[in-house]
Amino acid sequence: MIQRNSLPGDKTSYPYRFYTIPVFILLLLGLGDSIYLAYLHVQNYVDITFSSFCALSTSINCDTVSQSPWSILLGVPLAFWGIFAYLLFLFIFLTTVRKSSTSISVWYVLCGLGGIYSLVSLYFAYISSTKINAYCILCIFSYGINFALFFYSLIIIRRFGTDQFPVGFINAVKYLNRRPYPVIGIIVLLIAFFLVRLLLPPYWHYTFPDPDQNVSNGLTDEGHPWIGAESPLVTIHEYTDYQCFQCGKMHLFLRRLINEHPDKIRLVHHHYPMDQEFNSLIVPEPFHVGSGKMAMIAIYAASQGAFWEMNDALYTIGQEKQPFNTRTLAAMTGFSSGELAAATKHPQIRDILLADIRRGMRMEITGTPSYDIDGKVYQGKIPPEILQSIIR
Repeated sequence: MIQRNSLPGDKTSYPYRFYTIPVFILLLLGLGDSIYLAYLHVQNYVDITFSSFCALSTSINCDTVSQSPWSILLGVPLAFWGIFAYLLFLFIFLTTVRKSSTSISVWYVLCGLGGIYSLVSLYFAYISSTKINAYCILCIFSYGINFALFFYSLIIIRRFGTDQFPVGFINAVKYLNRRPYPVIGIIVLLIAFFLVRLLLPPYWHYTFPDPDQNVSNGLTDEGHPWIGAESPLVTIHEYTDYQCFQCGKMHLFLRRLINEHPDKIRLVHHHYPMDQEFNSLIVPEPFHVGSGKMAMIAIYAASQGAFWEMNDALYTIGQEKQPFNTRTLAAMTGFSSGELAAATKHPQIRDILLADIRRGMRMEITGTPSYDIDGKVYQGKIPPEILQSIIR
């Protein structure tokens, strides 16, 4: 028979550990989830072949969430914030393992933390619904953990606590200040966080290499921009969208590969915006709104001999997934905002873009990025064996 604990305010027949062990398990699960999310975030930006197990559909897709600018907060990926948040909760939680009237008061602080984590979860759930339009299964799992930590803390306070919340919280802070372990742990966590903030490279930013002076570029006979070898071993025709994350990542990889092997590869650029206004047969509903006008501006820049500079600026803007703004683009490229705005309304430029789209449709391209190599189309990525055969 389970004996009741003798602490005042103890209103349950279950032992204290019956409540604390689940909290410990939740913290381990949350920490593991955040570590994997951090790994997933890094891989999304540095590995061109990476696709997570939860990239299930357009709306249920962890990769889409990782690739959004909302996955970064104050220069640090959200997953890293999650790691430090769970470690903070864990450090404070460890002071409650042995039950006493003073350690019970610490749950008032933990309840406050759990409440903050829950509010943050609600905010980012709102962002997923209204800004990203996609959901991450692992993020939803962490939201559930946060709410569970909050409610478990409330239950423990209700079953074992004797003070009103403000009094209990103040007593907990005084108790923690007298204990060296949590204070040292929190200081170490803060130092570690600031080191991560200072030393973590911004791998989530596109940094396109400047074309090497030894790398040729120009226009094909049909007027498509190309860069790379004048007499290539292989020619890669890319069909891309400036608001497509994978397009930008693959394009960056190919540009770096061309800089390393300028006499072997030629990359020819084709526009294939997944914008309903220009590509309604493939995209029946609004998606990547504005990417068609971005392509028209790139076509105009090509006519002015500045395609690759404009191309890089458009990919940089596209990864931010912000409303398209010609003023911002003009400041980045040296063109005037007026001439860029005029390019988006020019009927001849529109015809050139539609011709590119029709060409892609004849090749049965339904998504970006897609690649035409020797008449064979590869959607999403180029098989590694093809690239390896080129650079040997």
